[in-house]
Amino acid sequence: MSALGVNIDHIATVRQARRAIEPDPVWAAVLAELGGADGITLHVREDRRHVQDRDLRVLKETAQIKLNLEMAAEDEVTTLALDVRPDQATLVPEKREEITTEGGLDVIANSDRVKVCIEQLREAGIEVSLFIDPDERQIEASRKLSVDAVELHTGRYADAKNMQEQNHEFDVLKKAGRFTREQGLLLHMGHGLTYRNVSRVARIPEVSEFNIGHSIVARSIMVGFERAVREMKELVS
Repeated sequence: MSALGVNIDHIATVRQARRAIEPDPVWAAVLAELGGADGITLHVREDRRHVQDRDLRVLKETAQIKLNLEMAAEDEVTTLALDVRPDQATLVPEKREEITTEGGLDVIANSDRVKVCIEQLREAGIEVSLFIDPDERQIEASRKLSVDAVELHTGRYADAKNMQEQNHEFDVLKKAGRFTREQGLLLHMGHGLTYRNVSRVARIPEVSEFNIGHSIVARSIMVGFERAVREMKELVS
């Protein structure tokens, strides 16, 4: 049974739209736990467009389930991670102008910088995952850096415009997932997954964790956060 990490970034997006104090991502984390989530995921971006340092610090003190920090392999946020020590850090690419993370981390092109960050995090007892495209070269490069897991970018599957295209992208994910486990790495998946498309990838037996945010937050506007999480948990299980 796959674990569900609930990304609460867009709770903070609503708050920051007014520079207000609500809705608080910490409230969402409590409801996610009640809804059966196995982890809380949040991305502290360089420009602090949604999640703030305070959110991470409070969640570290209050969350009773796994805390997963998405972060760029940059000095400032690495220092924050080493201070707060979440259970897991997932290294992702980051560009200021993007609306959301647009693709996987190029581990091959950035291996030197990523390696230094990984070593610092692991020395502090933080598990490390790399958010990468479902490409065997990137998976193999990740293994060589001694990470615990990789999270395969599911965006192309999620954005498929027809069944033929979705079938192709599903096969890519399935093959990459099998290769990931053959490399001795834990397999996570995420990005763009919704209530309509997650069931198929949830049946890939090698997947141990999904990280899903926007779709859950969008549904919660209509049905409430705890119920939205519970419904997604049933689908990934």
